[in-house]
Amino acid sequence: MARTIQSLERAAAVLRLLAGGERRLGLSDIASALDLAKGTAHGLIRTLQQEGFVEQDPLTGKYQLGAELLRLGNSYLDVHELRARALVWTDDLARSSGESVYLGVLHQQGVLIVHHVFRPDDSRQVLEVGAMHPLHSTALGKALCGWDPVAHSEAVDAPRRAFTARTRVAAADFEAVLDVARARGWASDVEETWEGLASVAAPVFGRRRMPVGAVGLTGAVERVCEGDQLRPRLVAAVRDCARAVSRDLGGERF
Repeated sequence: MARTIQSLERAAAVLRLLAGGERRLGLSDIASALDLAKGTAHGLIRTLQQEGFVEQDPLTGKYQLGAELLRLGNSYLDVHELRARALVWTDDLARSSGESVYLGVLHQQGVLIVHHVFRPDDSRQVLEVGAMHPLHSTALGKALCGWDPVAHSEAVDAPRRAFTARTRVAAADFEAVLDVARARGWASDVEETWEGLASVAAPVFGRRRMPVGAVGLTGAVERVCEGDQLRPRLVAAVRDCARAVSRDLGGERF
């Protein structure tokens, strides 16, 4: 069996750590999470920083992913047919809804965000392209699990973490949520992953009648919900967007 290079494995672990969770971590946090000596962690981070893969916040001293990763990632994303077909439709959805819009695909027991359209206001926002979101609690994840057997299997086999008091982690509860999603054609997340945020998402289908991704919007609960329910106009807008992208990909209407 070929030997691996430990320093590269550790550097990759640093990047994965920064890509998940809060994505801004201090040196001690990184060293502790990866079980590394502070000196070792600092050497890795300094090298990644010099190459542009990691940046340091001058105010907090914490580290986050750097712009060079986005540049490299875009060389892949630009040829990704799903993202290319969805650009116009997701821009329209963000503009009409006033909320952030995400396009995600199944990747390693999670949802990889391949496109993110900022909420069209002047608030400070962080680009989520390349971030991994959980399958079992997010609207995007449930939109994939409800129609894609592979995504469903990944979510069932993996540990389901309770992010908030609303997260459905029991197997029976999770299956019931998916049944509801299939019946209505869209999935939701009301404070199941992040307190104060609500999301709605729908699957995007390709030529083989299988989901190739999911599109959804996320915003503050008070804007996205009306009482205990998601606002019907936002649900309709997300479904229309998913249908439009599916149609452009050669998928059938749903």
